[in-house]
Amino acid sequence: MKNIRNFCIIAHIDHGKSTLADRLLECTQSVSKRERQAQLLDDMDLERERGITIKSHAVQMSFGYQNERYTLNLIDTPGHVDFSYEVSRSIAACEGALLVVDAAQSIQAQTLSNLYLALARDLKIIPIVNKVDLPSAKPEEVIDDIANLIGCSPSDVIQASAKTGAGIESILRAIIHRIPPPQGDPEAPLQALIFDSVFNPFRGVEVHFRVLNGRIHKGEQLLFMATGKAYQADEIGVLKLKPEPKNLMQAGDVGYLISGIKRAVEVKVGDTLTAVAHPAQEAISGFEDVKPMVFAGLYPVDTEAYESLRRALEKLQLNDASLRFEPESSAALGFGFRCGFLGMLHLEIVQERLEREFDMSVITTVPNVSYKAYLKADPRREITVHNPSDVADPTQFESVAEPFIRASIITRVDFIGVVIKLCIEKRSAIKNQTYLTSDRVELVFEMPLSEVVFDFYDRLKSVSKGYASFDYSPMGFKKTQLVKLDIALHGDPVDALSALVHERNAYDIGKKICEKLRSLIPRQQFDIPIQALIGSKVIARETVKALRKDVTAKCYGGDISRKRKLLENQKKGKKRMRQIGRVSIPQSAFLAVLKPDG
Repeated sequence: MKNIRNFCIIAHIDHGKSTLADRLLECTQSVSKRERQAQLLDDMDLERERGITIKSHAVQMSFGYQNERYTLNLIDTPGHVDFSYEVSRSIAACEGALLVVDAAQSIQAQTLSNLYLALARDLKIIPIVNKVDLPSAKPEEVIDDIANLIGCSPSDVIQASAKTGAGIESILRAIIHRIPPPQGDPEAPLQALIFDSVFNPFRGVEVHFRVLNGRIHKGEQLLFMATGKAYQADEIGVLKLKPEPKNLMQAGDVGYLISGIKRAVEVKVGDTLTAVAHPAQEAISGFEDVKPMVFAGLYPVDTEAYESLRRALEKLQLNDASLRFEPESSAALGFGFRCGFLGMLHLEIVQERLEREFDMSVITTVPNVSYKAYLKADPRREITVHNPSDVADPTQFESVAEPFIRASIITRVDFIGVVIKLCIEKRSAIKNQTYLTSDRVELVFEMPLSEVVFDFYDRLKSVSKGYASFDYSPMGFKKTQLVKLDIALHGDPVDALSALVHERNAYDIGKKICEKLRSLIPRQQFDIPIQALIGSKVIARETVKALRKDVTAKCYGGDISRKRKLLENQKKGKKRMRQIGRVSIPQSAFLAVLKPDG
């Protein structure tokens, strides 16, 4: 075990984490010239295009140093706030972390968040200033920022450029010298931490694990402690660029397990593997079920494609166990699915993957969070509400609680005022203000998650001219004044446009949706009233005016009573038409109203 090093890379989005991983693979000759490509560990087209890691990966490298061979296990982590639980499990599988900071952008919110996770697990931190070759780089300033943040000497910070390869040798030497080898007892009962799983269409679910204590033998029966299910270890091995089978894995090793598991939901990230014959007394701490934070309805544009959408979601779920879905129907949109996502980025990725990989065009309803409602009849009974249309009569609720988050925003001092103003608009309360340097500040807010779901991130980037970074963690539920906002067309409520909103924002949101629909619904032969309702009370109204034929055009003079008679006849016809007329909302109007900028 003394020649094994297990480490991860901590960085904010676009600070060069995937490029640094590429250089480490090249420098240790773990990848041949023929196999080389940019962002080698990011194997999804979406990851390469967006420059973010969506699915974490692990890879083993071998490095010769001072006449000894060292095994370096890089456990990659996703780079977005939506996937913070996966990051925490990857960190738990390591003894050290490379803290990568962009020399032009300095420390950002996601860097801080993941750094605190690593420090809480007592990991050895190796600070690295990346992109020192950029013309806008300020390495000396950033080194001072890092030294102040983690309390190290400025000489401990390694200057590197993952693009040109500068400093990579120094990073590899630092990994061997500074990161301690794994501590574990190969003779103890087996305890292995599951930090990831991927679906192989030919062999089932491939489980990625780190052995903390004990040994795994090929062919033995293994128990998944959180689910209580047992499987046989058909194949175990190490994770090089291509999996390499082994007969034995022991304390300190990182590898994969194939045991014929058919459904990704049976493998939970953070679970503990142990042997059925000699089980461990307790599981590794820190496991929790990943719960969806944001809910939205997905409906096929073509109603006949419902079964195709179900099959597409089932296939996606094989690769993404955190995606949840169940059937639902809407009077306006037909049959579809209520889906649960980890956050807005996760929703975007699922939507884009459905379009690219399965050629499915879908309509996404207004995203919302889950609420907890307490009934007047039984105040102790708690009901979880994922869909606003499930709330038939809001008056039956004693109170409603919504999820709150602890939001951390790092920005330049010039933008403190506009950032605080935006957050107060979003019903937030400022809790802390810390100056990281003379011109950079961290602001901490308590904020309702429902306010972040819409346009918060875009508006934050806009008011701070791109100089603010954002990170959050859940805090639990708080009671709040929520009302159900319904949109009625021609007197009929449209269930797909219902939303649970704060009392304070109900009028503004209702007015905006009514105005948008008025401009998008084509005119009919009769007036169409568009109303925003809270219960039976109309809070906003717009009218799509009727198309009118000029019936008096043939009257070229004569008595006014002739014109009046023709207009009265037209009025009766319009009234009859309004009674039997039905308004259909065009697809384009739905898509426009359901967009979060709405």
